[in-house]
Amino acid sequence: MRDGIFLFLRAMQTLRMIIEMRTYKIKPGLRAEFLEIFESRSVPEHQKIGMKILGPFLSVEDAGTFFFMRAFPDLESRDPLKAQFYEGKLWKEELEQKLMPMIEKYDVVVVEADEDLGRWR
Repeated sequence: MRDGIFLFLRAMQTLRMIIEMRTYKIKPGLRAEFLEIFESRSVPEHQKIGMKILGPFLSVEDAGTFFFMRAFPDLESRDPLKAQFYEGKLWKEELEQKLMPMIEKYDVVVVEADEDLGRWR
């Protein structure tokens, strides 16, 4: 956990980070259940490890779709931080079995962001 927070703070000094733009299509009727588990179990674990989450944002056009962003301090920290999450006890013993069967499909686009991320134009 300390390593993840250190990596995030180091990257914030440079004001650049890596963002995963993640779109999920959840099987019919399961989005609310998925999001409850995501927000109560997955997001806190991401934060504990040192990743930041923005969202979820719910589609107004498709009741099964939502979007969120997952931030990493830099490209070098992305794989190690993801490994901490996906190889961790919470994912392996609980979340993987609950969440993966609910997902119809998902898409991830990786972008680099700087301090202007928060400014809408």
